[in-house]
Amino acid sequence: MKKYVEERFTGERALFQSRDLELDFCTFADGESPLKESSNLKITNSLFQWKYPLWYCDNVVVEDSTLFEMGRAGIWYTNHLSMKNITIEAPKTFRRCNQVTLENVDMPNAEETLWNCQHVSMKQITAKGNYFGMGCSDVEIDGLTLVGNYSFDGGKNITIRNSKLLSKDAFWNCENVTVYDSFISGQYFGWNAKNVTLINCTVESDQGMCYMDNIVMKNCKLLNTDLAFEYSTVDVEITGKIDSVKNPYSGRIQAREIGEIIFDNPEMKAADTEIIVDDKNIKMVV
Repeated sequence: MKKYVEERFTGERALFQSRDLELDFCTFADGESPLKESSNLKITNSLFQWKYPLWYCDNVVVEDSTLFEMGRAGIWYTNHLSMKNITIEAPKTFRRCNQVTLENVDMPNAEETLWNCQHVSMKQITAKGNYFGMGCSDVEIDGLTLVGNYSFDGGKNITIRNSKLLSKDAFWNCENVTVYDSFISGQYFGWNAKNVTLINCTVESDQGMCYMDNIVMKNCKLLNTDLAFEYSTVDVEITGKIDSVKNPYSGRIQAREIGEIIFDNPEMKAADTEIIVDDKNIKMVV
């Protein structure tokens, strides 16, 4: 493999269509698309300071490197990508990529990041930005800290563990999502989603879990959550209190306490949902 050490590249397509390269302590300064359509790259300790550095690439390993703010829209249409110990300051990174592995990556400006990617593995990730993970499928996550609304909209086949999401409208329009041992805070969790399972999770979500087909919650807490489960099919086990439940479609809800149960839509039949409450002092509105 050809190797560059402590080189500084400028100008458009500086290393266009490169093959079998090692780059260490290199800088990609002003100049778009420096590594476009390249393959078999190993990049370490390097700096990406301009736009579109890794488009249409294949078999890329990047470690201990930085994408600066102007490295925006940095990695699109790239397959078989591994990144470890990375800071990505730029927005709009990762678009329509396949087979992506990210470990110990910090994304402080992750607006419109990780869109429509497939087969993604993430471990120890921090990100701040709206619409993170939109349209992604076959995603495995362990240790994500996310601050940003509308996360994972339209995603499919997603598993998340040991994570913290501060995200309004998280998991809208999703299908086949499982979340373990995590904390999620944000209004309107999961609307219009299908087959979402939460296990050992804590959720804070005003009007959360509505319009959902098969929402499953096992050994979970719901904080400050009212008007929950409207028009949803449910299998829910809550270890604490639910402020209020409104018009569930059918299924089962078990909680230590429910402040209020509301059935005010004649199309939703109270008899279709089994509700089990340890504290029997419930206000029922029909």
